[in-house]
Amino acid sequence: MSHTYTSNIVHCVFSTKDRAPLIPENRQQKIWAYLCGILKNIQVPLLAVGGVSNHVHLLIALPPTHNLAKVICDLKANSSRWLNESGMRFAWQEGYGAFSVSPSRIDPVKRYIRNQGKHHQKRNFQEEFVALLNRSGIPFDPRSIH
Repeated sequence: MSHTYTSNIVHCVFSTKDRAPLIPENRQQKIWAYLCGILKNIQVPLLAVGGVSNHVHLLIALPPTHNLAKVICDLKANSSRWLNESGMRFAWQEGYGAFSVSPSRIDPVKRYIRNQGKHHQKRNFQEEFVALLNRSGIPFDPRSIH
């Protein structure tokens, strides 16, 4: 696709199963690095990664040849397999959030993602996720956000 030009910057968010605190703080950097490696292997540029014990945020530049659902599936399947093989009982929650990001908003979103620990001193994941959905104009059933 030598004559295809796109800007598909996507802020992806997904949580651990039942939003349980399955990602210990002392393993977060290693897990983020593993997610980065998965993306590198499937040739999806990672712009930022962060999270806390019960969820992860990724800012990716989705190539036009890639399907977002497949990228998320690869991330979740490979990372959960690796974590379980490492001796952790681990699973990701079904589903994810994906929010398009304007090129002019890349730096603020990177800062937001990298400061998750500080951010979550003020609001929990559910409150954060609902705010992201509302800000993006994505309709949802509040009963499905638990």
